Amino acid sequence: MSINVLGVAGSTRANSYSTRALKAALEAAQKHGAQVRLLELANGDVPFYSPSASVPDKVSHDVSWANAFILASPDYHGSMSGTLKNFLDFFYEEFAGKAFGYVVASHEKGLTVMEQMRTAVRQCYGWSLPYGVSINGEQDFSGGSPVAKVDQRIRMMARDLVVYGSLIQGQFAQDLAGTDPDTFAARYRP
Repeated sequence: MSINVLGVAGSTRANSYSTRALKAALEAAQKHGAQVRLLELANGDVPFYSPSASVPDKVSHDVSWANAFILASPDYHGSMSGTLKNFLDFFYEEFAGKAFGYVVASHEKGLTVMEQMRTAVRQCYGWSLPYGVSINGEQDFSGGSPVAKVDQRIRMMARDLVVYGSLIQGQFAQDLAGTDPDTFAARYRP
């Protein structure tokens, strides 16, 4: 099964480490057969959340197109960026039954940031990989690319997201098309 992976870059800094690592992850996912797209929230395509606000059709289309996501954020005081949180506030029903991977740029491992992203995704009924990739700025990059150890973790996450995301998406689609009332996907049937 083919899988579509949307990378969501939550940094507003030009050429940020989290966005660079996200691009490497999308490239690795593509090598494992995924179709990939990148949404850079720094472009300002997503307005401030309010119940009456809407996002541009291209952003909504990219989110609907995706079977899996990689969320990338810098660590801001132990939390994800405001732009990424704002994005997550707009989209919630669209995350059900989809797999998520995480990248955090942090000098403190980014564990609380990843946990907050996982919590938000879980509340939207998405599936998270049990690990993510934390990068620490300049020490984890050489010549603009991730150092070997970090690159290996990025490639592993991308591969696992494609493999497990495909399995989850396949089962969710099967449950959605079925008639079994005892499956989570039943609540999303028309």
